[in-house]
Amino acid sequence: MGLAHLDSGALYRTVALVALDDGIPLEGGGESIVEAARARKVELRDVSGEFLPMRAGLDVSRQIRSTRVTQYVSAVAALPPVREWVNQALRGVVARHSRGVVADGRDIGTVVFPDAGLKIFLTASLDERARRRAGELSGDEAVVDLKGLAEDMRRRDEADSSRAVAPLEPAPDAIHIDTTELTFDDQVAAVIELAKDMSR
Repeated sequence: MGLAHLDSGALYRTVALVALDDGIPLEGGGESIVEAARARKVELRDVSGEFLPMRAGLDVSRQIRSTRVTQYVSAVAALPPVREWVNQALRGVVARHSRGVVADGRDIGTVVFPDAGLKIFLTASLDERARRRAGELSGDEAVVDLKGLAEDMRRRDEADSSRAVAPLEPAPDAIHIDTTELTFDDQVAAVIELAKDMSR
């Protein structure tokens, strides 16, 4: 549809990667993590319609999907200064983008872009989500314990749903799509049809 894709989670993961690599503790409340993210020039950069996570000018798409980042990102994302900085960055990226953006994230429709024209809340069973995530892993992490991965996801969902700031929840006007039994192509077709309906 000629729209760019913005993955807000990639920005949170890049910030978490910086915190881990720089050894910045969570106890500081988040300000020091935000300062480090600025110093390391963390950003999402539009590359041919896909916003890539960058640190100091380098694409860190692969590094941010590691197990250590996955286990840490919820704690980093729960810090109010981090959320405020990330949200401002996301809004700035979208404001500068003339073609339009498809944004995804755990509070995109409720906090970051509450006035979005179309909001879709995608769900799938925990087992299916774990299977899909396992397919994204590579290298030493390619062989994974699916049950362990599902449990990690369950804990992250619980943490994100119960946090005081911007908890994971669907927007009141979001359209729910359960993708458990849908192929990727079926998911794409369903979303595109909703977008076309909105523009008619």
